[in-house]
Amino acid sequence: MSGPADDPATTPSATGTTGHRVAAFFDLDKTIIATSSSAAFSRPFYAGGLITRGDVLRSAYAHLLFMAGNADADQTERMRKHLSELATGWEVSKVQQIVAETVHELIDPYVYAEAVDLIAEHHELGHDVVIVSASGAELVDPIATVLGADHVIATRMAVQDGRYSGEIEFYAYGEQKAEAVRELAAARGYDLARSYAYSDSITDAPMLGAVGHGFAVNPDRALRRAAAEHGWGVLTFSRPVALRRALRPPVALLAASVLVGAGVAVWLLRRWRRRQP
Repeated sequence: MSGPADDPATTPSATGTTGHRVAAFFDLDKTIIATSSSAAFSRPFYAGGLITRGDVLRSAYAHLLFMAGNADADQTERMRKHLSELATGWEVSKVQQIVAETVHELIDPYVYAEAVDLIAEHHELGHDVVIVSASGAELVDPIATVLGADHVIATRMAVQDGRYSGEIEFYAYGEQKAEAVRELAAARGYDLARSYAYSDSITDAPMLGAVGHGFAVNPDRALRRAAAEHGWGVLTFSRPVALRRALRPPVALLAASVLVGAGVAVWLLRRWRRRQP
């Protein structure tokens, strides 16, 4: 798998130099995780009384289209409108609580090991890692935190009196993703010509074209053609891994190690005391 350490420098005319730092911009769904983050939370949202059984079925249908790569721009726009209407009146704190309680259970099994390794490689090279997703910030932020990402670009819903008003302040999709990438680069001093971007969908072609090193990950047919035309790399991610296991030792194992270590220390201390005159 070609990665940031060995990819030759390129400077397409579509990119610009805005600073001296380097960033890696990762799409989330089907790039870092092998599923749709929005659809993954439909079950706990239903259990929490936020959506109906019919909403769950519509989310499942949208998820099938998404996973099959058959969701075109019109279908995506209709789903965006449906979700914004659906979320109207939801308590932001309740959504955040549900996501926090279920993020590991729902997302852990679907994280690509190759993506985790690639994120770690970028960090080792001193690059910032940015998650860029059309899903809502309330869903993306906790996932990005566990992944160790430095920044997040995600869809933002307007909030009034602690509840979603139904208005979308920013929709991180298509060209708007690329514009947000350029704005963040200007604010953080990233050199886009030396930066990286990874995505699975043709809708993210503007984002891939905004950097000097674009990579199509498990690309759909349209993105594969675009990658060939623009000289973007093509990567295949196929190994799901439990996120917590990939990033750090399980908490239970760590606790057991501490307890065993403490027990050994106590045993040695008692043995030493018995030997004293």
